[in-house]
Amino acid sequence: MRRTTLFSRLAPALLIAGAALAGCSNSVKAPFDPGVCYYVVLPEQGEAGAPRFNVVAHDQPQIEFCAARLEEMRLRFLRMGGNNRDIIGSYQGQFIFIDRSGVSFARTLDGSRFFALARSGDGRLAMPGTIERPPAVPET
Repeated sequence: MRRTTLFSRLAPALLIAGAALAGCSNSVKAPFDPGVCYYVVLPEQGEAGAPRFNVVAHDQPQIEFCAARLEEMRLRFLRMGGNNRDIIGSYQGQFIFIDRSGVSFARTLDGSRFFALARSGDGRLAMPGTIERPPAVPET
């Protein structure tokens, strides 16, 4: 009698935990092809479907090189009259986010991001520690 009571109390918790784990498994995974840089095309708002991964470059030795290829692509499209200033890419299982502040990396599309490259004053990408700014002058 005691076992059925314990099971009946644990069953709802197990169902909730199982549903939570099932929800996590549906997240989008970035391809893990060695050295291949992808541009990620997300479905439009209200449109069903999975993101598409379009190859931008092969034989990229590091994720920063992939970010540079994606930045080149972004600038080329802007020069041709495009208006998409923020793009998403992927490289060996990680996502790359390029926006006006710089480049960030993340393991998932909606997870926390690691800030990797900052924009300099003229718009180029640089390591965050290499950008020197004049010291702030305190007001008197």
